[in-house]
Amino acid sequence: MCGIAGIIDLGGLTELDGRAVGPMTAALHHRGPDDSGTFVDGQAAIGHARLSIIDLATGHQPMCNEDESIWIVFNGEIYNFPELHESLVARGHQFRSRCDTEAIIHLYEDHGERCVDFLRGMFAFAIWDQKKRKLLLARDRLGIKPLYYWNDGTRLAFGSEIKAILQAPGVPRRISPEALHDYLTYLWVPAPKSMFEGIFKLPPGHTAVLDEHGARIRQYWDLSFPEPLRDSEEVLRERFLAELEESVRIHLLSDVPLGAFLSGGLDSSAVVATMARLIAKPVVTNSIGFDESAFNELEYADAVAQKFDTDHHRQVVRPDAIDLVQRLAWHYDEPFADSSAIPTYCVSQMTRGNVTVALSGDGGDENLAGYRKYKFHQRERQVRSLLPEPLRRLAFRPLGRLYPKADWLPRVLRARSTFQNLGSTDVEAIYRSRAAHEPSYALALIRPELRAAGYDPLGVIEDAYRRSDATDPLSRELYVDIKTYLVDDILTKVDRASMAVGLEVRVPLLDHKFMEFMATIPSHMKLRGGQGKYLFKQAVRPVLGVDVVDRPKMGFSVPLGAWFRGPLREIIEDTLFAPDAFIRSVLDTDEVRRIWRAHQAGISRMESMIWAVFMLEQWGRNFLSTSAGPLEPVPPAAARG
Repeated sequence: MCGIAGIIDLGGLTELDGRAVGPMTAALHHRGPDDSGTFVDGQAAIGHARLSIIDLATGHQPMCNEDESIWIVFNGEIYNFPELHESLVARGHQFRSRCDTEAIIHLYEDHGERCVDFLRGMFAFAIWDQKKRKLLLARDRLGIKPLYYWNDGTRLAFGSEIKAILQAPGVPRRISPEALHDYLTYLWVPAPKSMFEGIFKLPPGHTAVLDEHGARIRQYWDLSFPEPLRDSEEVLRERFLAELEESVRIHLLSDVPLGAFLSGGLDSSAVVATMARLIAKPVVTNSIGFDESAFNELEYADAVAQKFDTDHHRQVVRPDAIDLVQRLAWHYDEPFADSSAIPTYCVSQMTRGNVTVALSGDGGDENLAGYRKYKFHQRERQVRSLLPEPLRRLAFRPLGRLYPKADWLPRVLRARSTFQNLGSTDVEAIYRSRAAHEPSYALALIRPELRAAGYDPLGVIEDAYRRSDATDPLSRELYVDIKTYLVDDILTKVDRASMAVGLEVRVPLLDHKFMEFMATIPSHMKLRGGQGKYLFKQAVRPVLGVDVVDRPKMGFSVPLGAWFRGPLREIIEDTLFAPDAFIRSVLDTDEVRRIWRAHQAGISRMESMIWAVFMLEQWGRNFLSTSAGPLEPVPPAAARG
């Protein structure tokens, strides 16, 4: 696992040298602390920071082919590279190493841009073809590994993280009004946008080419939902277990110590159980918990670790973890308000003390309808199907407006969102459930001069919904989450938190072959009788037992509500309402204060919005309050005196 960066100037306006890419690569040292290198040829300068996982001795990058006409910088792991190596040797290619990076070079020699079609793994890479004066950028199918770029029409800069691009000369720092609206709506910035205007994410499953004809982007893979399999449940269970074992098996490829994250939930427990069958030594497992019992899963993780005789490590996260926030804000490059980034960083840091590679259970919920929202939406669809849309809008929308937003009531009595969803289309209902709060709250927070005229964050969900080829509503909803929430929240969170400490995290439930199989499973085998992950649970029940399979889902969340009313109250107030606070330039501080007071009074549960504003403040201090790109986090205001 590594960091890649580079700058290409096909206009010939600048003769590039090592000084162009050196600072870009240095900004990614945390991603690759073991080695670094650069290659420059006048129009192109590329750099690499390496975390050594495979072929520790001869895997230095940038790497080239035999005649040094093709150069690559690569971040990720290609799990089928042994097979690729064998087939490429049979075709006459000569290897100077046994690493996956060199296999990509030879695939490019044979297949050009289509080299990505042969890769099974997680990756982001850049290939500079000297003879053709062409740059190829590529990102893996699911977006497990990040890749950003900036293009002014003459120059293109790219990097694993935005902070690398900000080191390139002439890259402006301007906030994107649309991205700001998205962020305050979803708590993350959806691809292809970033919070910096003009800097973009290369979408998952896409390549980008820059040559004399300009820049162009191509999609090479998408998740398709074909005609569902008609096999019996017993056959599907057997196939599921076989596909899971195959995915975990290939993800165990490593020349360094390897372990796993273990929450005690279904997904991570299934991965650990599969690893235990495939590895002779005890699996090294790592868990995080909290003092607050409603958020603490350590006892469940302990039970799974004991069941499979793992080498288990555990840690409790407390409010003093807020000290990590300034550093996390720097690592994420954009404001990122999924508060579980804190325990993810903590478990990554603890795990890095034991191993260099860890497998996680991410992706199971989006693949197999594991979240409760899928059950609620399925019931709402059943009701919506009974009445025509005009009548539903007439009957339910007024109720949705009139019914109070009663966060203090038991969940079954919070009917406002249900009435709103019953009076909406399917895509509108999905959007409302993905928004962190009422969509109008986000717009009200933004200062008028920074609002994107006519923009509606609904388009993020709507665009993904329309791209899906699925014919049933549940599959379309899963596709939406895979293309938005999974990649821009979950995978972003894990990549930055783990790479901040030099840990490689692998996600076997997101292997694209495994996901293509899961897309053939009928929806009624994913969500049945209000139970999500039905097939998954039935398949692993004999292995994991009812205590793991049937216990209620807790999620990997942080008790922000209690922290904000208790140990963190003073620091949040001092930060958000300081006279020199960054957010004063982008948000309506009166609205921020109203939200804060409502939360403190217990009128509304606004912790996620407060956290979003707090992380926006940290981001602004790091990236927009200084004129030059920092290579270390800007300390909090109190520390600066």
